Amino acid sequence: MSATAIAAAPQRGWKKRFRDNPTSWMGVVIILLVVLSAIFAPWISSFDPLEQNIADRLMPPSAEHLLGTDTYGRDVLSRLLHAARISLAIGAGAIALALIVGSAIGIIAGYIGGWVDAVITSLLDVLLSFPTLLLGLMVVAMLGPSIENLVAAIALTELAPFARVARAPTIALKNRDFIEAGRALGFSDLRLVVVHIIPNLLSEVVVVASLWMATAIRTEASLSFIGLGVKPPTPTWGGMIREGFENILDAPWLAVAPGLAILVTVLGLNLVGDGLRDAIDPKVRRD
Repeated sequence: MSATAIAAAPQRGWKKRFRDNPTSWMGVVIILLVVLSAIFAPWISSFDPLEQNIADRLMPPSAEHLLGTDTYGRDVLSRLLHAARISLAIGAGAIALALIVGSAIGIIAGYIGGWVDAVITSLLDVLLSFPTLLLGLMVVAMLGPSIENLVAAIALTELAPFARVARAPTIALKNRDFIEAGRALGFSDLRLVVVHIIPNLLSEVVVVASLWMATAIRTEASLSFIGLGVKPPTPTWGGMIREGFENILDAPWLAVAPGLAILVTVLGLNLVGDGLRDAIDPKVRRD
């Protein structure tokens, strides 16, 4: 087998190990249910999430309003389902941005090495020294609360982990025989990185993405809770918890419902991430 074929060969058996892991499937089912609920929100609940009806304010869960109503008479279930769209969109957008930019930075640092690697590593250490929520709070406070700014702020908080995950295997791969063979054949650095290095580290980056997606959703909810998320009346899980906190004793469903939604979503993402990690981990790999 040629060096190029060896470099491009897939990790054997990891898909089967993922399928055989029951907790992985639990996570997949949970995430699918959350995503489908967000997509089909208008069909699951016919109430407008923004429509106010003061006469029906703070109604407990009933056959008409399965999760009750809030202080403005809005249906909690409808707002919960539509809030899932916002939370998932912000989380996915932030992860995608952090994955692309962070991985590119890590690959550049690892492949070039020298002073470039030293400078980038130092900057990453600075980012890692800030708590995730604090860094996100600082960025959103400076830029202002909006979906775009939330995506940028959360992506910045997760840039360093992706860069570090991409940097380490790049350093290990750049002096491998198949890379040296490519250089001897006159391949450009860009081709070596795109064709040979990126496919070999992609699995590790995907595992990190699945795990940090949960962190992104929690960060978005935390920022919304303290008033730096998407502006009302647009529903978000964190914003719903903040609105329900004032009536936690009289109407606990206002805060419990979005809290459980965050819990279930984060649990599903962590189960999928753990399953991917166990399937790809070389310590448990079996040919």
